[in-house]
Amino acid sequence: MNQSLHQAYSATDFRQMGYQLVNLLADHLASRQEENNFPAINWRDPEEELDFWRKDLASETPSPPIDFFKTVLDHSVELHNRRYMGHQISPPVPMAALAGFLSDFLNNGMGVYEMGQAGSTLDKVVIDFVAQYLGYDKKAEGILTSGGTLANLTGLLAARKAKAPADVWNEGHQQPLALMVSEQAHYCVDRAVRIMGWGEAGIIKVPTDNHFRMKTELLPEYLAKAEEAGVKVIAVVGSACTTSTGSFDDLEAIATFCQTNDLWFHVDGAHGAASIFSKRFRHLVKGIEQADSVVMDFHKMLMTPSVTTALVFKNGSDNYACFSQQAQYLWEQQDQSEWYNMAKRTFECTKLMMSLKAYSLIRTYGAQLFDDFVSTCYENGQLLASKIQQHPEIELAVQPDCNIVCFRFVPMVKDKDQLCKINERIRRLMLEDGRFYIVQTVLNGQSWLRVTLTNPFTRGEDLQEMLSTVVRTGQEILAKAKR
Repeated sequence: MNQSLHQAYSATDFRQMGYQLVNLLADHLASRQEENNFPAINWRDPEEELDFWRKDLASETPSPPIDFFKTVLDHSVELHNRRYMGHQISPPVPMAALAGFLSDFLNNGMGVYEMGQAGSTLDKVVIDFVAQYLGYDKKAEGILTSGGTLANLTGLLAARKAKAPADVWNEGHQQPLALMVSEQAHYCVDRAVRIMGWGEAGIIKVPTDNHFRMKTELLPEYLAKAEEAGVKVIAVVGSACTTSTGSFDDLEAIATFCQTNDLWFHVDGAHGAASIFSKRFRHLVKGIEQADSVVMDFHKMLMTPSVTTALVFKNGSDNYACFSQQAQYLWEQQDQSEWYNMAKRTFECTKLMMSLKAYSLIRTYGAQLFDDFVSTCYENGQLLASKIQQHPEIELAVQPDCNIVCFRFVPMVKDKDQLCKINERIRRLMLEDGRFYIVQTVLNGQSWLRVTLTNPFTRGEDLQEMLSTVVRTGQEILAKAKR
């Protein structure tokens, strides 16, 4: 055999590199929890970063693997850093990361049971676990899939199969179809509608109130208008929660409306469906048990490596109805609802063993870990809001429901465009500085700073320092503008 293959598969080298990497990451984890002087991001311009890695690949004398790992760590966002307050993704628990390492090593597919016995079975166990906390009975089934975008699309395909007046899967569109959703919903719902061929008219966006929640009292009016235009509405999507502000739609009201009008009720709970595990905050998703389908990202609020998303159907048969195709080379029984042959009900055929990551946490720590994490992060959102309300130079966009908080620096500036530019500049300068990682959003045409508090070790002092940095940076911008 070629010597390079022997070296690449060397058990001795693997053991040495593995020990070195685990030690590196363990030291990183400990230091980021205990100390507060590490940057959350070492920002580099995209072209500079590209040039760096091109030079690395072109090097005639590559550095040892452990040096390469250290470099990747230095060039990456630090989710385990207490100052990480950026996008909606949680710092993974080491146990789940190790499970991901094992799944990568095994590299078992999960299209059919015989290619992924453990993964396919654990997929069902994890879905059953989630279904129980959703309040579903034993008829519920579902899948773990690669992200909320794919999960939402799959759930809406099931809605189309169940509620469309014709067999769209086999016969194509016979009538314009549409769904209704909050105007604050994640863009992936709009994308799903367009992928299904419904066009721009296929997504009916319902206005929101001052808290950025869907005005459910407008649903009858919007349904009537669609019917008058010859459009068949088949579903309503509830947001739990919205991406920009973390606001939860009234799921009970949507459920009642859907039941009255024979519509599919889908919940995009990519971020907020994890509230089902929190004794204190479960009320935010009251009514979720009435949904026909629910999406929940383990990687957003349940400490699991990306990408791990649960899609759960109240009636498991709806999952199998999504895709009806012949594939004799994969399975023997074409028409059987076999939970263990995953390709019958997913887009993915070669499917990652993502169930191993989620199951490892459930098995090791139980649901209490999820309760503790969700509750801690949501409480940090409330703590930050209270600090903002006490600060004369910072404005809170809306009282947060969870751990997503929107705010802005508000100096004595009357021009709204200038105010937006100042806050956008604050965000940019803080990104380049790197001590804190925060993001931004647009609400009612205005720019706001936005944080998602997903690190459970973030403290009140970290939040206070972040706000002080925002104000100090804003004041420096104003001072330079006056020179």
